[in-house]
Amino acid sequence: MTSMAARLRSIPSWQVTLGAALLGLGFLIAAQLAAQGPRVRYTTQERAPLIETATQLQQRQDQLKARILQLREQIQSNEQTSEGSAEQVRQLNDQLQEARIAAGLIPLTGTGIVLQLQDSQEPVAPGADQADYLVGARDLRSVVEELWAAGAEAIAINAERITPTTAVIDVGPSILVNAAYLAGPYQVSAIGPDDLYARLSASPGFVDLIRTRAQGFGIGVSIAEPEAVDIPAFAGTVTLRYARPEPSPGASP
Repeated sequence: MTSMAARLRSIPSWQVTLGAALLGLGFLIAAQLAAQGPRVRYTTQERAPLIETATQLQQRQDQLKARILQLREQIQSNEQTSEGSAEQVRQLNDQLQEARIAAGLIPLTGTGIVLQLQDSQEPVAPGADQADYLVGARDLRSVVEELWAAGAEAIAINAERITPTTAVIDVGPSILVNAAYLAGPYQVSAIGPDDLYARLSASPGFVDLIRTRAQGFGIGVSIAEPEAVDIPAFAGTVTLRYARPEPSPGASP
């Protein structure tokens, strides 16, 4: 007992102090890990169902789109084989085909260009708005308008066909096109004349857009001219709930 006490007295005081400090630090770390564990598990448990639900909804949406296209093809086949005058049926089918093309219900392929817009990778300048460094719905609408003006006949954004009823709006961090929530980078595909790119490049509005967004904020803009551009059909609904056709002026009352 006397030797044990002598040994304890022979230990330098700084070693005793250091040992006590390390012991206390170990208790603090263990307590912090024990407190953080439930929060980490809770966050993971909450995120997993949300991700699974979003994935299931997206798969269901893709299945419904494919089913819509399949039913339209069946309707078109039945209409083409209906009884009656062959010439009348041919004329009606031609008119129906033209109407479907104009409404975006038929997939198309042809010469054209593909533009890609990507969020800026540059650091946000002091006092600037971070949203200016991101591709927004306004940018996509401007590109679509410039393409129409340059002679484009069909346009799609990330495989979503642009139709007369298409809306392109900002919804949180994504952009809503038709009924699809799209995330960048955004590819705008267009079919048009062989000189579509030359026409677009000569447009003052497009040049101003590139100067303002690409040079001013670093928005990535690239343009490709593939041998053929494929534009998918519009897979949404074309049913109008509130609109009705205007009576023909020559129709009897």
